[in-house]
Amino acid sequence: MKSFVEYSSECEFPIENLPYGVFSTASNPQKRIGVAIGNEILDLSAISHLFDGPLLKNNQNVFHRNGLNDFMALSRPIWKEARTKLQDLLSANNQTLQKPDIRSKAFVKQSEATMHLPAKIGDYTDFYSSIHHATNVGTMFRGKENALPPNWKYLPIAYHGRASSIVVSGTPIRRPRGQTLPVEDADPAFGPSRLMDFELEVAMFIGGPPTKLGESIPASKAYDHIFGMTTMNDWSARDIQKWEYIPLGPFGSKNFGTTISPWIVTMEALEPFKVPNMPQNPTPFPYLQHSESCNFDMKLEVDIKTPNGTVTTVSRSNYKHQYWTPLQQVAHHTVTGCNINPGDVMASGTVSGETPDSYGSMLELAWKGTRPVPLKDGTTRKFLQDGDEVNIRGYCVGDGYRIGFGPCSGKLLPALTE
Repeated sequence: MKSFVEYSSECEFPIENLPYGVFSTASNPQKRIGVAIGNEILDLSAISHLFDGPLLKNNQNVFHRNGLNDFMALSRPIWKEARTKLQDLLSANNQTLQKPDIRSKAFVKQSEATMHLPAKIGDYTDFYSSIHHATNVGTMFRGKENALPPNWKYLPIAYHGRASSIVVSGTPIRRPRGQTLPVEDADPAFGPSRLMDFELEVAMFIGGPPTKLGESIPASKAYDHIFGMTTMNDWSARDIQKWEYIPLGPFGSKNFGTTISPWIVTMEALEPFKVPNMPQNPTPFPYLQHSESCNFDMKLEVDIKTPNGTVTTVSRSNYKHQYWTPLQQVAHHTVTGCNINPGDVMASGTVSGETPDSYGSMLELAWKGTRPVPLKDGTTRKFLQDGDEVNIRGYCVGDGYRIGFGPCSGKLLPALTE
């Protein structure tokens, strides 16, 4: 495929991608829905009248919203029709958007845009779906023989996160304060977290019409409820987490900030990069079974940029290492009758690979602080320091093109003093 918008083969946003996001500009502060193409953004509110297909012609108003929820609430056939239309309009052979008057009004340079959360997020659930991550963490705290909890291979474990503190890439994150237990068998202390960590994750946005309370979605039918994916950093305060998580799991150690990339890459764009699901033993219960692949050869990398500007890639992982698939996550989330809504977020949990350089958190990379991670500026890290900026990158490599998510970055600020 070739677009009239010029870009290099290394560009994350070719015509094969076309992710959705929400942006504004200094000249027009109104939040609008856009599609990334090359180094530009196509403003869909400016061309909504061109979506004249049989399914979208009566739904053009969804592109005049300040978030993607209404578009997400439609169906996969409509999403596909929109994608087909966009690829046609952006192709080199179509002159519609190449006319000077339309070109100047409908396109914005990404460098001139401010990105916002792509949708209003009503609920956020974070899973624990990487077997390598779960095994690593379990080994550290329970020993190799009891690394995985007894339920881990039977169900996708998750916790309910805080939607209000999900932020778009570029938003600084403040080091949290809370209770910790610095010395075992002593009294707890209160103060700034000393063990700040990142977690390399991928999140999916739920789409399709809302489900009703009491309804469930089996894994075999869950695909049509997934609109697309972003990269995610589930910031974690490990010392606060250690003290609070028994018996109900993470709370203040994770609710202070979660960063996502600004662009939602659709499942259609990810389709060519599907790989076989990881073998599962024992065989999951019927509601968790699905025959089609829903795992992806998605390369994931984490950079730490220190206050002096030095950048070090500390992790290179891949989404294909997931044990539990997105379809199984949706199925387990709803099997009890929990209703879901367009714009809900479900995250993968930390994505760790098999080798030490592919671990998706500082907890693993530095192995609970026993193996400091060397950085290019000559310093080391056991956990994150104030002023460190973490950036997560995700991309799939095709034949002469790549599908990317854009930045997922945030700088760690010092804790408040009061």
